[in-house]
Amino acid sequence: MSLNSALNAAMSGLRTASRSSELISSNISNAATPGYARRTLETSSTSGAFVSGVRIEGVVRHGDPQVLADRRLASAEFGYRSDTTRFLTSIEDAIGTPDQAGSLSGQLSEFENSLIEASSRPDATERLESSALAARDLANAISRASDTVQDARSEADRSIAVQVDRLNDALASVKEVNTKITSAVSQRQDTAALQDQRQLLIDEISEMVPVRVVPRDHGAVALFSTGGAILLDGSAAEIGFEPANTVTPYMSVEDGTLSGITINGFAVSTSSETGRLRGGTIGAQFEIRDELAPDAQRQLDAVARDLIERFEDPTVDPTLTAGQPGLFTDQGAAFDPLTEEGLASRIALNAAVDPAQGGEPWRIRDGLGATAPGDVGDARIINALSDALSNARTPGSGTFGTGTFSALDLTSTLSSQLGIHRLRSDQQLSFATAQLNELTQLELADGVDTDVELQQLMLVEQAYAANARVIQTVDQMLDTLLGI
Repeated sequence: MSLNSALNAAMSGLRTASRSSELISSNISNAATPGYARRTLETSSTSGAFVSGVRIEGVVRHGDPQVLADRRLASAEFGYRSDTTRFLTSIEDAIGTPDQAGSLSGQLSEFENSLIEASSRPDATERLESSALAARDLANAISRASDTVQDARSEADRSIAVQVDRLNDALASVKEVNTKITSAVSQRQDTAALQDQRQLLIDEISEMVPVRVVPRDHGAVALFSTGGAILLDGSAAEIGFEPANTVTPYMSVEDGTLSGITINGFAVSTSSETGRLRGGTIGAQFEIRDELAPDAQRQLDAVARDLIERFEDPTVDPTLTAGQPGLFTDQGAAFDPLTEEGLASRIALNAAVDPAQGGEPWRIRDGLGATAPGDVGDARIINALSDALSNARTPGSGTFGTGTFSALDLTSTLSSQLGIHRLRSDQQLSFATAQLNELTQLELADGVDTDVELQQLMLVEQAYAANARVIQTVDQMLDTLLGI
């Protein structure tokens, strides 16, 4: 080897060592940076008659694509389960469990107990008033539970609007980064930082919509939802949604009062089973708004209907005629099966016995149709009201099975159903959490290990010193030759 070749080889070694130390320093400083992937320098040896040494081919960005893809899907599943579990927990809390004093079952028990106490002393005005107040509290508890359901639907609708805006922005940003990467590849420039940026954007997208990443030419990628929607392939899809902001029990996608999703102007399904964007946080919010919350509302409406129908029977209160509202009403009117939707939000105590509306509690004893107080010792109607609560009957609607229920049994069954659904959702969330944690650890295992990087840095320093020593030796030899 000539002195010139040795000098060139040493100089290329110094350049390689310098670039390697830069990468190692970057690895260490970004060990905890989201989206950052470990880099190493790709090199090759050169040899020839006049030139030899090390050539830098480029920077290699390390990562396991399959682990990354699985982690993204797990992240989407975790977000989906978190949102649906949070909703089910809020509804369960609103209705309460039978052992809770303020629960729906607890309010019903208090009303039933107040009737029993009133029947033992029908002449006691304070006991009659206590029954009226307990009945009003029961109606209000059902209405509040319905309000909680509709508030959750409204919040889901607003959340969808926010997430769709974020999704459109993120897709546009990935398209822009794709363009930059393609340009950088064509110019043989380092694209690692751009790939980090793109990974963060795709991670954000995958939380909202589970996606599959498909490589394209020149470093670009395409994105497809696991539901089959093309989100990005050259150009970014435009996701459309029109928020309603406030959702009522009477609104749905089917009747056009609530917005669905469009992709590039074409409407697509938002079903939890067949929706194109199902499985992530956007899919969870659609499921809450259009499936889970309406199901809960229908069950509450069925409980409200059962309660109203129990007291509209003239055999319970002989002062009533067919078609007149009983102790509980649909905003003052008798129940109409054609308007059951949203009944839980409208149920109210009959104004004839409600002190807050100018009613007289003695009508609980003498009948809603009574024009004047009757025999203060007559407890027949009070006992009939109490029996109406405890009588087993088949609900007129709802999914409670084909059995018969007392009023308390029906509310307890509703609480049990919600508890079972919430518990199953909790279990699914626990599995999704464990899966996400495990895949995150696998991803991190292929990330930056600062101990290994420091070891590599020591080797780079040794290589730097060796190349510097070669240059020093060549310099000494040239000096010696020139001095001859």
